[in-house]
Amino acid sequence: MIITTTTVGALAENSYLAVDEETGRAVYVDPGDEGDRLVEILRKSGATLEGVWLTHAHFDHVGGIAALRRAFGRVPIHLHALDRPLYEATPAIAKLYGIFDFEAPPEPDRTIEEGSVLAVGGSRFTVAHVPGHAPGHVMFVGDDVVFAGDLLFAGSIGRTDLQYGDLVAMARSLERAAALPESLTVHPGHGGSTTIGQELRANPFLNGLARVVAR
Repeated sequence: MIITTTTVGALAENSYLAVDEETGRAVYVDPGDEGDRLVEILRKSGATLEGVWLTHAHFDHVGGIAALRRAFGRVPIHLHALDRPLYEATPAIAKLYGIFDFEAPPEPDRTIEEGSVLAVGGSRFTVAHVPGHAPGHVMFVGDDVVFAGDLLFAGSIGRTDLQYGDLVAMARSLERAAALPESLTVHPGHGGSTTIGQELRANPFLNGLARVVAR
């Protein structure tokens, strides 16, 4: 699988184009902003867009969807049901951050939940529901990569002081992340990519969690 990272928008969000090399099928994970730029990257790849996968519905992760829909038709938008209120409120929330040209995303048409399996070409990803940063936050866990959204960053974690944040839920979700194979590459919503093993060794929010999970 070829994964192209494009950092977009005022909050430097990572949008991921994941392309299955054998079939040329692709998905966008969290196309957050600069939709026309994301469209051009996809066109240059020569891949066929089959869907949009959302780790959660904060405005900086969904602002490029409308442009993708205009360019490529009704590609299905996958979102956990608990994040629908956030998704619908994104234009108003964006304004609170001084972003007045935010383009409201189209209505999502595929509901994902814990245990859902999504495919792009021959690659399979399992949905893990990991609330804390947002009530419907998920991560997409593949054989060698995980799209973690704003659950886990290199050296840090997502905020829990935003609307609908939950510190207790975040702690439980981080335990789930800590239990993943250490070799997995983590593609986060912001900042550089890392691995589960690296975060277990160096991330102060994960240190010790492996021992807790083991018990």
